[in-house]
Amino acid sequence: MCALDDTRSSRHSGSSSSTGGGSGSCGGLFIIAAAEGIGTQPREKKEGRKEKNGLHVHHPSMATQSTASCTGSTLLQPICDIINLPLDQVNFVAGQLFALLMAVWFRLYLHPSKTSPFVRHVVATLLGFYLALFCFGWYSLHFLVQSGLSYSVIVFAGLEHMHKYCFIVTLGYLIVCQITRVYVFDYGMYSADFTGPMMVITQKITSLAFEIHDGLTKREGQLTQSQKYFAIRRMPSLLEYLSYNCNFMGILAGPTCAYNDYVAFIEGTCYQPRHQENANGKENGKHKQSEPSPKGDVISKLCTCAISLAIYLSLCKLIPVERSVDEDFINNTPFYLQVVYLYLAMLALRPKYYFVWTLADAINNAAGFGFNGYNKDGSPRWDLISNLRILDIEFATSFKLFLDNWNIQTSLWLKRVCYERCPINPTAATFLLSAMWHGVYPGYYLTFLTGIGMTMAARAVRYNIRPHFQVSETYRRIYDVITWAWTQVAISYTVVPFVLLAVWPSLKFYRSWYFGLHLLCLLVVLALPVRSRRREAKDQQESTQTNDCSQKG
Repeated sequence: MCALDDTRSSRHSGSSSSTGGGSGSCGGLFIIAAAEGIGTQPREKKEGRKEKNGLHVHHPSMATQSTASCTGSTLLQPICDIINLPLDQVNFVAGQLFALLMAVWFRLYLHPSKTSPFVRHVVATLLGFYLALFCFGWYSLHFLVQSGLSYSVIVFAGLEHMHKYCFIVTLGYLIVCQITRVYVFDYGMYSADFTGPMMVITQKITSLAFEIHDGLTKREGQLTQSQKYFAIRRMPSLLEYLSYNCNFMGILAGPTCAYNDYVAFIEGTCYQPRHQENANGKENGKHKQSEPSPKGDVISKLCTCAISLAIYLSLCKLIPVERSVDEDFINNTPFYLQVVYLYLAMLALRPKYYFVWTLADAINNAAGFGFNGYNKDGSPRWDLISNLRILDIEFATSFKLFLDNWNIQTSLWLKRVCYERCPINPTAATFLLSAMWHGVYPGYYLTFLTGIGMTMAARAVRYNIRPHFQVSETYRRIYDVITWAWTQVAISYTVVPFVLLAVWPSLKFYRSWYFGLHLLCLLVVLALPVRSRRREAKDQQESTQTNDCSQKG
């Protein structure tokens, strides 16, 4: 899901809430790789499966059942036999740990002061291809095919419509691969999946195409402030393009990033102030003289990974989301306890994503990528491409705040390529694009359809009710507590289909709640007036301009 309002300086935006676990997602350390954009997606063996209450139950050994389907390296097969985990998932985590070591080496020994951008591009690309081959084998050829087709469109199509053609070709190729993977080959059980990295590559290619279109066909006055910063003024070479898409830091787990930010990192100019929103005065002082070290942030993020992993492995089997649609649970558990259970089940599921996304962020930081200016106290910020803010997620007091801090880079992509550019109903269009990008499971579409209603209702409540609670500190605290509880329940309710994937289990869950939150959102939207975000932003801009004029007068 995605909240759709942000500024470049804060890098906040809504995001697709991507939960996707199943009963098989609690197998151990390497299964937590099952997060969007990291090379893992649900998959189920077509043979030897049983159904119970519309859910699939799996019994075979994880290590045994994945050996035949893994097209990557079999070097670590003896380890898989010992720990009884799928080879493709062991390969994935081993690849990420290797990438972390290579990131440190890359920053120290291929520093921009010691080598040329050409060498850095070549090494980053070759290491990325090696990791792709190690984890996915010949399936990694899809990365090159998708990138090659899209680059041909960028180079040979006319600049006026190139971005649209590139968007269709890139997203279309991803969807075709997702359909064949799900409905032709396998379905349902979590395992390493080549379309995961393709999701991140799709984000990068489409962003690049729009940024080239902005930079080479539009005047400054036609661009927003952020579009001016991201606009690309020259056509990237094939090497730069492949390095951006397939570098070793992000080939397995992302996250996506802006092309200009990546090139600044490769060329060693990423520590210079580049845009007004990031400036806070520190760049002009002593902090500009020395290159900040990411060591402290990398260690902190690795500790966060360890804590998230421990929490996830401790709770994932104790509180499975699938129990929410179990007949005995529905019939014999009071409704208020069902609500509490759902919240706790989703709370236990989220550390999986905290682990994966924080590890990916640490890898990029270890390579020297991710510097985002300085805090007010002069300490460096390494959150340029961070994908989440854990405390802001867990203590969010609105639907928007939760989504603003979840899967941030995907949210920014959705905002830049769809929400800011779609002339008709951008909110619905953005949710639809997010669902299509995630994959072809029906549960994705149920989640995003529900998310549209939740977003509209949340806006109406904030616009009409929140002002009445701003009269005193006590009222504000009461409002925060109520909205925190509501937000956690609403998010959990909305993303259940994302976890269950299939239609009937999802509908069964919603029926057990009598579609209560759907109906409540409908009533709120019909009863309370709500203004669009674009209208609010326009009014605010006009008000600012009026105040400026009056001050000048």
